[in-house]
Amino acid sequence: MHHASTGNLDARGYGDIDTLTVREFQSRSRLGRLGYRLYRHPAVLLGIGPAYLFLLRHRLPIGLMRAGVQHWVSAIATNLAIAAMLGGLILLVRWGTTLLVVIPTLLIAASTGVYLFYIQHQFETAHWDKAAAWSFHDAVLYGSTHLDLPQPLRWFTGNIGVHHVHHLASRIPFYRLQEVLNACPDLRHLNRFTFAQMIRPLALTLWDEERRRLISFREAAAVA
Repeated sequence: MHHASTGNLDARGYGDIDTLTVREFQSRSRLGRLGYRLYRHPAVLLGIGPAYLFLLRHRLPIGLMRAGVQHWVSAIATNLAIAAMLGGLILLVRWGTTLLVVIPTLLIAASTGVYLFYIQHQFETAHWDKAAAWSFHDAVLYGSTHLDLPQPLRWFTGNIGVHHVHHLASRIPFYRLQEVLNACPDLRHLNRFTFAQMIRPLALTLWDEERRRLISFREAAAVA
């Protein structure tokens, strides 16, 4: 569902970071604007949000009550497996050591995963359109990044940084994505970000439909 709707302003909400247009943000109440500002704050996006997702939201399939029992079976089975592994660690090395190792590792991994997901579609020259003008190929090629990570980070992330190619042809195995870049040099430089360029996009929060780019709250206020 995420792949089928990425970059579509009329189909937001499937596996993406909530993003408002400038017009939508300005039309909200003061409380609504404050809520969105808090949601887009790096401390929430990379701290509170990932902890909530992986410690609570993914442990119980809330919101899928009518989607079938398989979601509950899957979640509960995963929870039992996690409980068994943690129980084994606690018996082996006690509570304190287990928590000191598992909790920081989990939180760092969760934040890293969420930020990878963020940078894959949230950048200044991203591509968004209303459904009537939306094109799958344009959306995935121009609305997804190529995060050019150094080794061994490519290996640890399964080459998911080659995100534009992954969206364009998701059946390509992750271990072959780098081969596609080698065979198609034009794709290597399209929406390319290096490790050092990963921070700036965090300041971009609103889609400007007039200028067709992602802008910050400050930029939106300047043109209001």
